[in-house]
Amino acid sequence: MVKANIVLNAKGLACPMPIVKTKKKMKDLKAGEVLEIQATDKGSTADLQAWAKSTGHEYLGTEAEGEILHHFLRKGEENFSDSVPAILEISLEAFKQKVESDEPLNILDVREVEEYEEAHIPGVVHIPLGEVEKRSNELNKDDEIYIICHSGRRSEMAAQTMKKQGFKRLINVVPGMRDWTGKIE
Repeated sequence: MVKANIVLNAKGLACPMPIVKTKKKMKDLKAGEVLEIQATDKGSTADLQAWAKSTGHEYLGTEAEGEILHHFLRKGEENFSDSVPAILEISLEAFKQKVESDEPLNILDVREVEEYEEAHIPGVVHIPLGEVEKRSNELNKDDEIYIICHSGRRSEMAAQTMKKQGFKRLINVVPGMRDWTGKIE
């Protein structure tokens, strides 16, 4: 197992809390030091990989020990720009009105397979966050795309990844499926 300078207990927490706690704890480390995040949320692996990449930290890997996932991140250089281009947001209520109006929409659900299979908006495209970078070519870069996850955090990371690939009309749905009350499959 990788030797960590600090251990963060994120067991029992669901998205977006492992990322929120990781972001706060990372401030306690110096560049080059390693943070171990102990989590039980299966989606935390893809979340932490994407977050590390977007913030200049190094994802070192994940080791499973029963139900506990031990994620390891090395803090990047202090001068890495934490400012990423802003992604447009739409409130869940305004998004629900668009969905219910039956106007044609391109919706991308970036939750993990288990979350998606439990319930999703009819007609969405499903690409888990961890696969967005390599599968975004399945989508049209010129389309307006609404991106949704559980809370709005993973969808924001997916949008950042897609923006770097040339997508220009991305809209993050906030807060996400956690509070969705519309039709589901």
